[in-house]
This record gives sequence, C-alpha cells and structure tokens, in this order.
Amino acid sequence: MSTPAAPRLPTLAEIEAAARLVYGQFQATPQYRWGLLEQRLGTECWLKHENHNPVGAFKIRGGLAYFDALARSGQLPREVISATRGNHGQSIAWAARGRGVACTIVVPLGNSLEKNAAMRALGAQLVEHGEDFQEAREHALQLARERGAHMVPSYHHDLVCGVATYWLELLRAAPHLDVLYVPIGLGSGACAAVAAKLALGHPARIVGVVSRHATTYADSLAAGHVVASAVSTQLADGMAVRVADAAALAVLAQHLERIVQVSDDEVAAAMRALFADTHNVAEGAGAAALAGALQERQQLAGQAVGLALTGGNVDAGVFARVLLGGCQAGQ
Repeated sequence: MSTPAAPRLPTLAEIEAAARLVYGQFQATPQYRWGLLEQRLGTECWLKHENHNPVGAFKIRGGLAYFDALARSGQLPREVISATRGNHGQSIAWAARGRGVACTIVVPLGNSLEKNAAMRALGAQLVEHGEDFQEAREHALQLARERGAHMVPSYHHDLVCGVATYWLELLRAAPHLDVLYVPIGLGSGACAAVAAKLALGHPARIVGVVSRHATTYADSLAAGHVVASAVSTQLADGMAVRVADAAALAVLAQHLERIVQVSDDEVAAAMRALFADTHNVAEGAGAAALAGALQERQQLAGQAVGLALTGGNVDAGVFARVLLGGCQAGQ
C-alpha cells in the first residue's frame, strides 16, 4: 500500500503573505552562528531561534495564519477546540484571543504544568483527558461535535503556511545552507521546511528527526502507510505522537532525505549542549534537531548546517534535572 497523494503546499506568495501577518505581531526571529556550538558539531552551523517569540515556540506562526484564513473566508467561529501537548495549544489560544474567539484546549493527563499554565494565561479553558496526545485529540473531536465548535487540527495547509515563514527567514538569511535538521511531531514544522525549500527553489537537503521512543513517522515512512507506534519518550513531549498524520506523511515521503531517530539521552545531551554553548533553554523537542545533527556529526564536515531551536517551554524542574545529567521528566 502506498501513501496517498501529497496535499498542495503553500506557494512563495502565500508564505510571504503569512509573514506579513506574523510581523504584525512580532519581528522575525534571529539565526546565529555560535562558536562553541560549531566547535561541538565540527562544521558551520546556523541556529534559528524560534524560542525567541511571544510563546517561545514556532507554532505561534501557524495559529496566526490559520485564524486569518478563517476570518478572510467569513468562517470565524464562536468557539474553537484543539488538542495539544502545549505549544500548538499556546498558538491557538494566542490567535483566538486576538480574534475574540472562545478557546478550549485538551491536553493529556500529566501534561507539562508550565505549558498548561501558559495556555490558561492566554485565555484558554483547559481540559485534561487521556493518557497520551491521541486520546486527548479524540476527546477534543468529541467535544467539538457536542458543542458545535470548530476543531483546529494539528496539521493543516494554513498552519503549514504560517510555520513556513520561519524557514523562509532562515533560508534567506543563510542561502548557502546544505542541510536542515527538522524535528517531527505531527508534521507541520517538517512540512513547512519542505514548503519553504520548494517555494524558494533551494537545494538544501532535509533530514527529519524523530524520537526513538515515538516512531510513528519512521515506521510509517518505511511501511508506505500510517503505522501507529507506542510512545514512551519522557522528555520530547512535542514529538510524543502515536499516529502519524496521513497528509503530512505523504509530503515527507516525497521530500525528506532520511529520518534520524534520537533517544531521550541524546535529546537531554543536546539540551545541555545548547545551554552550555548558547545559554538558551530548549525543551526536549526543541533540542531534537541538534541531537540528530550530533548523531551524524562525522558526515557533516564541510557542510553548512541549519538547525531550529523550535521551542524553549520546558518545565523548570525537568530542565534542572536535565542540566544535572538526567533525561527523564520523572527523575
């Protein structure tokens, strides 16, 4: 069985229009070369700081574009519902607040306390349900049906369009990049990298990074169709997805050069490296791109590498344990 036809990706004009929308809320995030990080990786490296925006993660861009599309189509709802492990929920809450739309976010039990607090601070009503993201998502769909609310998906063309603005910034700031390492959660970030690359006609290769403890995308790409896989990561909650999105899978199957799987130990080491080398805080999924690049360090010599620090929203207690040498949220 083969993957379905890939959905249409945003054009350059669409991404640039989304960028103008984003810049009405905050400026382009920086990308820097850090000497110690380049020394560690052994080659030129540009780090894109998506932790430097109002919610501390790249997702905010997608939410702004998604709600703008709803408003332009005259379909802005009275209430939206979505499911998240945190950053997508902050994005939706931010955009909903700006549009005066009620927002309910469903998170799994045991979700990050600080991400939960951040979503509530943005005006979202929080519902805790289920043992993982998939169960939270199914409950969110049920709530949306019961309430007649609009269910915001985790993967959608307009979300990809908004998120692609940060890859556009990076590829224009460092047009000579040879390879991008991109973490994969439910797929919007990775597909956005593909969209920006294609829109610019850029030759950079894209390497997807998944958690070794949440392998649905790696397994699904290998099988040629969606394969559900158990989730056991204790650190990379933004990548803790049990069931790949079929549309995202179809895009990635065509455009990823390969997949790298990183362990929680490797992610923790990358979080420590980012703090030591740049004094930036990265959550688990936010450090996954560096973890993937470090795993392949020996084959990157002489290449210009692009990494995104996609989010810094790690609970303080978890980060303290990681800095002291642990890797698990419960250690």
